[in-house]
Amino acid sequence: MSQPTQPLVALESTVISHGLPYPQNLELARSMEATIREHGAIPRTVGIIGGQLVAGLDDSQIVHLATAPHVRKVSRRDLPVVVARGEDGATTVAATMWIAHRFGIQVFATGGIGGVHRGGPFDVSADLQELAQTPVIVVCAGAKAILDLPATLEYLETHGVTVVGLGTDVFPAFYSRDSGLPVDIRCDSADEVARLWRAKQALGLPGGLLVAVPVPEAHEIPAAEIEPAIQQAVAEAEARQLRSAEVTPFLLSRLAELTGERSVQTNIALLQNNARAAAEIAVALASSTPSSSLA
Repeated sequence: MSQPTQPLVALESTVISHGLPYPQNLELARSMEATIREHGAIPRTVGIIGGQLVAGLDDSQIVHLATAPHVRKVSRRDLPVVVARGEDGATTVAATMWIAHRFGIQVFATGGIGGVHRGGPFDVSADLQELAQTPVIVVCAGAKAILDLPATLEYLETHGVTVVGLGTDVFPAFYSRDSGLPVDIRCDSADEVARLWRAKQALGLPGGLLVAVPVPEAHEIPAAEIEPAIQQAVAEAEARQLRSAEVTPFLLSRLAELTGERSVQTNIALLQNNARAAAEIAVALASSTPSSSLA
């Protein structure tokens, strides 16, 4: 008989070091962990300290990443660099997925995944390829609204990533609950998501599962309201000729300015909501039985 698994939930650390200013970043990191505990799961914030991969930062390490001036933003490609040099690193979605899987964690809560950027040249986040190859359930509020959402969903379909709407038939657009684009399948409970994940494992299919959770209605910024600000921010990024890793931080920061920090408050609300949903999925997964056959 297999041993029961613990209901673990991974959390990224980029939001701590590069997402919000101090002390907002520290407050959010602690409150997300508290939310996960309140819903019966165990938080495991992921980061790199002195070149060591950590899946379960203690409070002093979280404080360090929230306050240290030179913490590297780490995607998969950067992992050997920070390890070889003994550096501190805050992990993106892609790197958090890889480390979570390495430590046996099956569920990961984030804000919004990266994706295909608007306009050209063709720019695709490493998050999408990680979803295609690393077996982790990623709970998010969809892809960041600054992206080309139809192209992002097309990329995920091409690479065999099932997109689940938790309590919704449509793909959320981060700040907004409805992008107008359909998800692959709707699940109305954590148990349904757990069964879907078990079926994927039994089939031997590679890669992760993307679970999209709409931002709470009280904190939503409707698409029609946020889109003009997004278009302005994207145009400014193009005028500055920003590329690759420079683009997303600029766009999110500019949106915060254009919306009078409303986008930041929405971001915090959806992060907390995703942490709750991920905890419920982790608990359901820990209490479910792995499929032994497809019969």
